Amino acid sequence: MVGLKLFRTDTTKRGVTEVTPRLAEIEADVQSLVEAHMEMLLGVRFLASEYSTGPVHAGRIDSLGLDENGAPVIVEYKRGVDAGVINQGLFYLAWLMDHRAEFEHLVRDRLGARAAAHVLWGSPRLICIAGDFTRYDVHAVREHRRSIDLVRYQLFGTDLLGLETVASVSGGSPTVRRFRGLPAAAAVDDGQRMALDELAQALDETLLGLGDGVNRVQRKTYRAYQRLRNFACVCPPQKSKLVVYLKVDPKETDLVPGFTRDVTGLGHHGTGDLEVRLRTPRDLDRAQDLFRASYAAA
Repeated sequence: MVGLKLFRTDTTKRGVTEVTPRLAEIEADVQSLVEAHMEMLLGVRFLASEYSTGPVHAGRIDSLGLDENGAPVIVEYKRGVDAGVINQGLFYLAWLMDHRAEFEHLVRDRLGARAAAHVLWGSPRLICIAGDFTRYDVHAVREHRRSIDLVRYQLFGTDLLGLETVASVSGGSPTVRRFRGLPAAAAVDDGQRMALDELAQALDETLLGLGDGVNRVQRKTYRAYQRLRNFACVCPPQKSKLVVYLKVDPKETDLVPGFTRDVTGLGHHGTGDLEVRLRTPRDLDRAQDLFRASYAAA
């Protein structure tokens, strides 16, 4: 949060007081705070803390989790700046890839058999949370082929936590221009299919272009777009439309029949409570504000 200044306003005295940022007293304070609210802060379901890698590797993974798309997540914390946090995390990530059965057993114990059966091993993630990072850290991340997020934290006053993504690199598969597995029963003619493919490509470019650090994760039944957390999930084309789920509160949205729908509590692929249906480029244009709102909230 370099350059960010936070002020507390006092309407009675018509004045402002600067809230000075600070670091945690000890690294464990950051870890315990994030672990207690991991799903809200990172979009990751918490699995284990200080997980032992056994006598051979002789280490402890700060936090283990599973993200919204089923990808394994390692979270490493440092109170301030530490040049070793990325290499340490990558060391544990290599261990994790060699101990998949052990991780799936942990998932099964904590989240159930269904979650364990759908672990996405193609996109394991490393999230490093620290007081700050150097330009060398940012460069190093961009040279790796793993999914790595560098997140800077700051504490303000006694009850405010700030998180900023400094760098984010996706180590998943390269850009997929068409969804795989489009149902043969979709029964659309070549012209309509081509129009939907073009709309899907335009949607992909729109979501990736919302800002830096947007990663795309391909799952069998949907494609997720995420910063730290998912902000959009796109399902494969359905006959005459694309369906997108966003992290926007439907109760704060003017719902339009046939275009937007509240799916809170309804089962669907991906994540998000607001369903948006896109049939034409015009629909894509009028959904822009919703896309931006969801991106900002992620």
